[in-house]
Amino acid sequence: MVALGIVAALVIIGLLILSASVRILREYERGVVFRLGRLIALKGPGLRFLIPIVDQMVRVDLRTVTLNVPPQEVITKDNVTVRVNAVAYFRVLDPDRAITEVENYLVATSQIAQTTLRSVLGKAELDSLLSERERLNQELQAIIDDQTEPWGIKVSTVEVKDVELPQDMQRAIALQAQAERERRAKIIGSEGEYQAAQKLADAADIISQNPATLQLRYLQTLLQIGVNNTTIVFPLPIDLMDAFKRIADGRPILTDAPEGPRPEITPEPGDPEPPVPPPPPESPL
Repeated sequence: MVALGIVAALVIIGLLILSASVRILREYERGVVFRLGRLIALKGPGLRFLIPIVDQMVRVDLRTVTLNVPPQEVITKDNVTVRVNAVAYFRVLDPDRAITEVENYLVATSQIAQTTLRSVLGKAELDSLLSERERLNQELQAIIDDQTEPWGIKVSTVEVKDVELPQDMQRAIALQAQAERERRAKIIGSEGEYQAAQKLADAADIISQNPATLQLRYLQTLLQIGVNNTTIVFPLPIDLMDAFKRIADGRPILTDAPEGPRPEITPEPGDPEPPVPPPPPESPL
């Protein structure tokens, strides 16, 4: 019985040693191996054997990490307080340096991203922060990538997600945008009136050269009014309107009859005699 117990104990110890010496790495993982505290090798994916107690392995994930930068209170260059959050994407290119050069590369990258976000956005004005987002993203990515490069980390993208403005600043921006839209509307309306006036002046010049054109336009307007309309329209000749205008101005009415001596009218028997015109007044000496 004693021998059986010793054999069982040896088997259990052997299994524990075997389990401690065997590691399985996935395709996206790398193993940084330390032997008695000294970096010796980088293990790739698959089944890996270690010397128990002597070797220690640290797993490193090579996949792209999505890092949410917590919201930061930023004072812009024009002294406006905004609340900004961002997201950064990075991956480990050199597992050895990511383990040996920094204590915790995830925490370190997060802190670098937060401080860089406050520093870069604090140098920009509010209008630039709202309109030049692409340029600021590229600047953030370049600075953070340069600072994390000694750790074997590559920062691929940094994006500013949201910019929270105070309520009074939001109202001011809304009023500014409304005033800008009203200004553009007035300018467009003025340009339209100017172009319409130019076209009307050109049309008046053309119509003045041929009066019949005005008559045709008048008839076309009457036709447009009479389509699908119950209003009764009485057209008046334009010549009649011209005659009324001449009477109002005290000018003689023009006729189409040729000028010359009037024909004598022979009175018929029984017709009343025409009135005799009074003699002209005598001129004083």
